[in-house]
Amino acid sequence: MTIADVKKSTEQRMLKSIETLKTNLGKVRTGRAHPGMLDHVQVEYYGNPTQLSQVANVTLIDSRTIGVQPYEKKMVATVEKAIRDADLGLNPSTQGDIIRVPTPPLNEERRKEMVKLVKTEAEDAKIAVRNIRRDANEGLKKLLKDKACSEDDERRSQDDVQKLTDKFVAEIDKLVVDKEKEVLTV
Repeated sequence: MTIADVKKSTEQRMLKSIETLKTNLGKVRTGRAHPGMLDHVQVEYYGNPTQLSQVANVTLIDSRTIGVQPYEKKMVATVEKAIRDADLGLNPSTQGDIIRVPTPPLNEERRKEMVKLVKTEAEDAKIAVRNIRRDANEGLKKLLKDKACSEDDERRSQDDVQKLTDKFVAEIDKLVVDKEKEVLTV
């Protein structure tokens, strides 16, 4: 393993942390409907828990309503129950073979709870990035100990890893500010 390998793996792992944060922030409900709200809903399909997107077409009907159309007509009741039981605070209603999922407007208290949730997700992402930095620094120290690099190279590389960490923490902060704005917009 070389210094370049340590830096490359560190950056890749930090990018994965950012992607995970984006995914988690996408699940946080705002006042508007979006199909991603139902991404983690599991439906019982022939005895196996299956993602909703695998058994139904999820679309937006309007800014506050999601339309779910199961591929098989007999799955309508199962899909409706799965959405109701997903603990999202949504109350789907069936109209023929289409399930309409209206998203209720958020009150001020609920919006503040969502902002707290966003901040918690951000802190988890920052912790993950810092843990990756720690692992990278340990890897660099091991290279120095094994005499695979000089002290100057190790110190310079630790500075580079710190700059990388600062860059990703700043990106996390930017994502959080954007999401807070989105959640608090009425």
